[in-house]
Amino acid sequence: MIDTTLTKTGRTLVVLVALAALSACTVIPGSHISSSGSSRWFDGDKDRDAVPPDEVRVFPIRPGLAALSPAEVEPTLPEVLENTGHYDYVVGAGDVLNITVWDHPELTIPAGSMRSPSEAGNWVHNDGTIFYPYVGVVEVAGLRVTEIRDMITRRIARYIEDPQVDVTVAAFRSQRVYVAGSVREPGAYPVTNVPMRLLDVVNAAGGVTEEADWRNVQLTRDGREYRLSLREVYERGDARYNVLLKAGDVVHVARADDNKVFLLGEVRNPQSLMMGRNGLTLAEALSEAGGINELQADATGVFVMRRSPDEAGVIDLFQLNAKDATALVLADEFVLNPRDIIYVTAAPIARWNRIISQIMPTIQGVYFAARTERELDR
Repeated sequence: MIDTTLTKTGRTLVVLVALAALSACTVIPGSHISSSGSSRWFDGDKDRDAVPPDEVRVFPIRPGLAALSPAEVEPTLPEVLENTGHYDYVVGAGDVLNITVWDHPELTIPAGSMRSPSEAGNWVHNDGTIFYPYVGVVEVAGLRVTEIRDMITRRIARYIEDPQVDVTVAAFRSQRVYVAGSVREPGAYPVTNVPMRLLDVVNAAGGVTEEADWRNVQLTRDGREYRLSLREVYERGDARYNVLLKAGDVVHVARADDNKVFLLGEVRNPQSLMMGRNGLTLAEALSEAGGINELQADATGVFVMRRSPDEAGVIDLFQLNAKDATALVLADEFVLNPRDIIYVTAAPIARWNRIISQIMPTIQGVYFAARTERELDR
């Protein structure tokens, strides 16, 4: 005679498995995107979890798909910043001048072996003046060295016949350009008689770091902010964007913290990835995450989610069918945008195994409870 207790237990187990099968869509844990191209990426109550179809646009990744390039900050037109005219250094307070009168060593302070030219020269005082023999106090701040030379030559000609005067700047101390942000050696760099452009000061600061966003450089001048792009110069060779800097400019190279993409779902190492200076492709991102989890992933459902640049509130969903591994060549052509979300959906068998892993403890509990009850009845 068959034990009725075990028969009831068997019937209970069958009912539980049947309920699990009927309600599979509602009890599967985690999120999911249908690889059939449906705009519903969460299974469950349609009124609560489904995304309205009109808010999602699905685009298969295939040859010829024009993926949007990474968003860039629109750089300021170089003509707005470029200084017109010939560049010439203007002396300021704190500079040190070296004045030489040929054939008259008594008027030239020798540097000697113990003093550098900057120590032996004529320091421009805070009021913008220097003192020179026979000439007296001379106001030099705001003048070019050629103007200072001509002025001293005229004044000293009263005492010396046909004087030969030369004026140079022995130390540039009055004017600075400031560099901050993602450079290796941020700080203040002197403006000299050599024209200083954007690349010059960035190179003087040791170049940009790996975390730098070279497409987003902020220049602050006279209380106004301008957006520049080192990429225009480094990668595209457009010398117009290598703007001429002037005293008081502040150059800030932004970090690329916001230029990230996110890898979720059935990849070996879900993470966020910083985009490099030259951008990031879908293939590179998947590779950095350890690739697709071959035991769990549905290779036909590799998705890239992106906010639509054209319509507010609309999500563009790009789908790659990587069932054939050669399709990954297309992934290497698909350029990601900052804040893209890459999601690899789970295979049907993996989702079913998750259901079984959830209901097995319950089934085992019912079985052992029934077995214990039978043994107690004996």
